[in-house]
Amino acid sequence: MSHQRKSQEQSRELPDWPRQDLRGHKLEGYRYTSREFAEQEWEQVWTKVWLLLGREDELPNPGDWQMEEVGRESILMVRQADGGIKAFYNVCQHRGQRLVSAPRGHARRFVCPYHSWAWMPDGELNFVQDPDDFPDGNPCGKLRLAELPCDTFAGFIWVNMDPDCVSLKEFLGPVWDEWEPYAVHTWRRFVAKTTVAPVNWKVVMDNFNESYHVNTVHRPKGADVEKLRIHSGVDTSYTTSRFDMCDEGHGRMIMLGGYAGPTEGRDGEIGEPLATILREWELDPEDFRGRGLATREALQEARRRLGPSRGYTYFDNLNDSQLTDAYHYTLFPNFAVSVWVDGFHFLRARPHPTDPEQCLFDNWWYAPDPEGATDPVRTTAGMVERDADIEHEVFAPGERSMGLTIDQDMSIFPGQQAGMRSRGYRGSYLAGQESRTARLHELVDDYIAGRRDAAKPRG
Repeated sequence: MSHQRKSQEQSRELPDWPRQDLRGHKLEGYRYTSREFAEQEWEQVWTKVWLLLGREDELPNPGDWQMEEVGRESILMVRQADGGIKAFYNVCQHRGQRLVSAPRGHARRFVCPYHSWAWMPDGELNFVQDPDDFPDGNPCGKLRLAELPCDTFAGFIWVNMDPDCVSLKEFLGPVWDEWEPYAVHTWRRFVAKTTVAPVNWKVVMDNFNESYHVNTVHRPKGADVEKLRIHSGVDTSYTTSRFDMCDEGHGRMIMLGGYAGPTEGRDGEIGEPLATILREWELDPEDFRGRGLATREALQEARRRLGPSRGYTYFDNLNDSQLTDAYHYTLFPNFAVSVWVDGFHFLRARPHPTDPEQCLFDNWWYAPDPEGATDPVRTTAGMVERDADIEHEVFAPGERSMGLTIDQDMSIFPGQQAGMRSRGYRGSYLAGQESRTARLHELVDDYIAGRRDAAKPRG
């Protein structure tokens, strides 16, 4: 059996997702610029789906809270006395004042800065000024903060603005089972960057729903052979990649990885960064001089053999493909993640509260942190010390780097947003490898038209 044939079969160890019949979509420009269309999206999409917001380990104690904004809403997530987490709209029920403005904190009570109404972490109204001065009686015992459905998975906090929504597990479908073996809930965040991107949120998500741009936007400098593979050792050819879409609306792309082929020098020497990665797993790059395609299987075997003893006990739960290959998921509507054997690349686009031609864009990186490990963590943003405090960097576009790969994407986005305003743009003409992008827009249309009832369980 050829190495490529074996590699392709290993990438198929996960169950197939059902075939989806696409209607075709033109991705017309108004979808990215129209305030009327953005309003339809808000009312029929964003308020009907599960959204990934907070992180469980950032709320270790009762009374700890996080706040995140989604469009015009501000969501408050609070650790409860029983260990659970509740989510509330961040708004006082007296006169509509937001209760908190910071991203996180700890509170015995949430005291409104306007009239000092005090709310307990479970949403109960605990105190009001002048309780005898209310014609309808003391509001304590009558009013609560507005709560919304909340659940946790993979260490993250998810919320849904639809009180009649399906369960988070049902919404995630096969993603739930495929992420569980990685034990992502135990991983730490090592990079956190957020900016306001000058584009509609779908420009960002369109990009992460297709691989067609990779060989242009992310092509390394150098030899022609690099057109097919990038320096990380991932085969970006659509002919060897696996593209899947599930009934729940999410996408999956699997690219074969761990190859040294694209990093070989003229004399067959294994280049960086794969040479260093091989050494980290007790493999000598010299043993693979001129045999770049053999590194993938060797790296899988080394990680299988050495991983558990180094604290990566979850390696035993993964198939061979997951030990080297790039697993890229896009969760409807606004979350994309590359799940590597030792990293979780978190990419999220949130709609701007007032401007459809802007969005909040997050680029975060989570990685395992085995007990006793002291070496720096390798991330897409470089080497990060394990004991460093991770600052959440929030900055204007272009003010700082979002990371090399994301900066490359960001350099393309504004030109596309501008093109969407042109009367000369008549809609897209999509390749097969852009099918997940088309599906994103079909699902948006289905939600807006009421053809996809997210409030009622299927079956």
